[in-house]
Amino acid sequence: MPAPRDENPAFAEYAHPERLVSTQWLADRLASPAPDLVVLESDEDVLLYDTGHIPGALKLDWHTDLNDPVTRDYVDGARFAQVMSERGIARDTTVVIYGDKSNWWAAYALWVMTLFGHEDVRLLDGGRAAWQAEGRELTRDVPTVSPVDYPVVERDDAPIRAFRDDVLEHLGKPLVDVRSPGEYSGELLHMPDYPQEGSVRGGHIPGARSVPWARAAQEDGRFKARAELAAIYEQEQGLAASDEVVAYCRIGERSSHTWFVLTHLLGFEHVRNYDGSWTEWGNSVRVPVEQGAPAS
Repeated sequence: MPAPRDENPAFAEYAHPERLVSTQWLADRLASPAPDLVVLESDEDVLLYDTGHIPGALKLDWHTDLNDPVTRDYVDGARFAQVMSERGIARDTTVVIYGDKSNWWAAYALWVMTLFGHEDVRLLDGGRAAWQAEGRELTRDVPTVSPVDYPVVERDDAPIRAFRDDVLEHLGKPLVDVRSPGEYSGELLHMPDYPQEGSVRGGHIPGARSVPWARAAQEDGRFKARAELAAIYEQEQGLAASDEVVAYCRIGERSSHTWFVLTHLLGFEHVRNYDGSWTEWGNSVRVPVEQGAPAS
């Protein structure tokens, strides 16, 4: 049985408010733990969990738990079932994920779980930073978990994942580049203040709109209200909920954040995340590349 949804009025206008929980909702639920809820932390800084985490939360390492160790792809159904089982997650368990960087990797983990069709997976609005800013408890205690059965389910990539050839066929349709303006223009190969590596060409996919992911977040990391999001993606960028949209960044985590915004907060029905993103595109031979700042 799924955990009750968070009836926070701040979520009511979103297309799928059941995909978010607030810090207060989570604190209330943790005060009387129930087997229908598992909390996962997934961070860019994979050592962060060990310094202190939300009581009862388990670590989900985006690299070792969700990615295949050899092929540039996600884990298969058997490995995913093992990862879930080891964390006490059954097929009908409610999973709440949070993390650093305004939930980049939490959104990525939610997106990967969606590839496997896990029905009830939610984000903690504002992520780790919001929890800490409110002075809520952190602990270094790692919960003891009894494994449960999780079925082996093969991924269904097609509805929400785009590959390079899909993007080539998609050229001329809505593309959203969620990276920083410098990465979009080709001035940078990576985010500002990160090592400038990972691709041999800078720029963006032709026709892509530049909408940095952070425009969807408030200063405290929580999502902006639906009206503010609609002003950005619908009124300013001219996207419609019925559009087929592909979002990309550098390796798929920032674009997972935007995928979540478009799909679950604005209700777009056909959004795919190109997780190969610029790391693949900027290293591919003879794919078209544009450079320069977005048109004002």
